[in-house]
Amino acid sequence: MNAKRIFLVLLVSLLVMTTILVGCGMGTKESTTAVKYPTKPITIIAPAAAGGTTDTIARLLEKAAPQYLGQPFIVVNKPGGAATIGMNELASASPDGYTIGIVPVSVMLQPLYGPTRYHYPSALDPLAKVATAPATIATLANQPWKNINDLVVYAKQHPGEVKFGHAGLGSSSHIAGEMFARETGINIVQVPFKGDAESLTALLGGHIQLIITGTPAPLKEYSKNGTIRFLGVVEEKRLTIPGLENIPTLKEQGINIALSFWNGIGAPKGLPAAEKKRLADELEKMINNPSFKKDMADIGMSVEYLGPDKFSDQWIADNAKLSKIVKETGIAELIANQKQ
Repeated sequence: MNAKRIFLVLLVSLLVMTTILVGCGMGTKESTTAVKYPTKPITIIAPAAAGGTTDTIARLLEKAAPQYLGQPFIVVNKPGGAATIGMNELASASPDGYTIGIVPVSVMLQPLYGPTRYHYPSALDPLAKVATAPATIATLANQPWKNINDLVVYAKQHPGEVKFGHAGLGSSSHIAGEMFARETGINIVQVPFKGDAESLTALLGGHIQLIITGTPAPLKEYSKNGTIRFLGVVEEKRLTIPGLENIPTLKEQGINIALSFWNGIGAPKGLPAAEKKRLADELEKMINNPSFKKDMADIGMSVEYLGPDKFSDQWIADNAKLSKIVKETGIAELIANQKQ
């Protein structure tokens, strides 16, 4: 009898201890991990060379990250392939919250142009929409055309002579250039680079005659000193960058094109809910910070924050909308042939 009572007492004691240990966190690894996250630096992939739109956004977020997440962002540039090289790196990363990336809307269209390693719209998880980037057309000031219509007249008289640089095959700047050529009925030759910074260098060196870029701010000083002339903005509204407000849109000049291209932040598919929420919450604070908005405005980008759910809706809708445009206009086939 005594032995039986002793056994029962030991059994009850064991159950009590187990309950206490579980309550203290033993067996709740996921919760403990979520509370501590992040415990090390977070890699943020910029799928373009230094100096371009995606790189600039990553650098501005890098500056803000320690204040909000307690850990730094480490910017890693992965240029090339119209952002597919960087997005391949992002999609293949471990979905543990320690690798995120800047995602341009144009990368969603890459599977339309030929085989890609991933189907980016479904391989990535949207975290936040950051901003829109208006594409602008610029040339060297010593070229014979003074405005966009002069350029169109010249290009019609000299088919295939004018070359335009952009950030990569199928990039937003490439799409804008092809739509401009199609709408005006001109034959201009596209020249892909690994980012806006490289195409600007080629323009300044006289290797190309036009540049179409989503990062107009770096061209501001060249415009001010008379080296570069802006010909038009490929969006509904003019730029708000001080000193560049007088550049007319293409629509104002009788060319019916107005495109809006966004940049957002994504992660590999399968990010745990707790890590995703922490990242999304802190990214919202970073992006909506007045200082961040000012820095973005200084480079000509309008902050348009959306959280994971609403951004996911736009992610899907814009992919469908742009896919329809590039298919129906023949741009998808054109770009696919150029990539061969």
